[in-house]
Amino acid sequence: MTADRETPVTPVLDVRDLSVRFRMRGGRDIAAVTDARFSVAPGECLALVGESGCGKSVLASALLGLLPANAETTGSAVLGGDTDLLTAGERTLARTVRGRRIGLVPQSPAAHLTPVRTVRAQLEETLRELTGVRGAAAVRDAAGEAAARASFPADHLDRYPHELSGGLAQRAATALALIGDAPLLLADEPTTGLDRDLVERTVDELRRHTDEGRALLIITHDLAAAERIADRVAVMYAGRIVEIAGSRPFFGAPGPRHPYAKGLLDALPERDFAPIPGMPPELGALPDGCAFAARCTRADARCTDERPAFEDALACHHGLTGRAHSLTKAAADA
Repeated sequence: MTADRETPVTPVLDVRDLSVRFRMRGGRDIAAVTDARFSVAPGECLALVGESGCGKSVLASALLGLLPANAETTGSAVLGGDTDLLTAGERTLARTVRGRRIGLVPQSPAAHLTPVRTVRAQLEETLRELTGVRGAAAVRDAAGEAAARASFPADHLDRYPHELSGGLAQRAATALALIGDAPLLLADEPTTGLDRDLVERTVDELRRHTDEGRALLIITHDLAAAERIADRVAVMYAGRIVEIAGSRPFFGAPGPRHPYAKGLLDALPERDFAPIPGMPPELGALPDGCAFAARCTRADARCTDERPAFEDALACHHGLTGRAHSLTKAAADA
């Protein structure tokens, strides 16, 4: 009798060769994102990390269809196996994707929340729009339940956004993101401006919802938050993903394989507290070879002349170890 084979899990989000170019006046192009390739499975958190300005938030905007008119995208970003976010029209994105299939936890919840309406009023409006619940009592009860899912205190529901602390504003925004039961949560710098205690509470809350079966793509420059929440880590530099690794081997042993990723960890105060020398290149004037070569102690003539391909989850001619970090969540958990 033949043993049953394990059915492969369909990624909630599957990104292949996603590139974003901005057409500027005078014919100048800015390569904000180049050939990004990754996937996120149900119940998995992928942390996209890198220095400010590396293209992380542009990638998020591309997934949501919120790029400006001068942006051009290529590649694919398939949601749920059936919807390419890069080719879907605004009508589809607005009516069936944003809020319903992708829940956005924004960088600035205070700006995301409507300042002249209470948290309860905003939850109730979103419930009516996304779930179709009707009746004053039913909507009110559903708003309380939505708040509880994000650990937002019931006695603060009738407050306005400016009356909330940073942590409570973040929980209110998270409650809104969870209302549609979206299979993918996209958190864009959700811990910016929070103290360490609130950072840990915020990522623990997001992790709880991931463990319930949602996929989570968290975009952050906070490596401590990434280590706390992520199953896998994708490192972005100058618009390119240069390494993807399981969280445990990345933050522990054997460590990152790309010199830039190692530099990010070495710059942490709890590690070497040694900043990476130099500055990233301008996205509008990227070199022909490796964009990190000018800052890398391992760079040679090949690095200067030839851009490394992204192979075996690494874009580097001289990886720091020979050990391959798996692209699968199962191996990351091993």
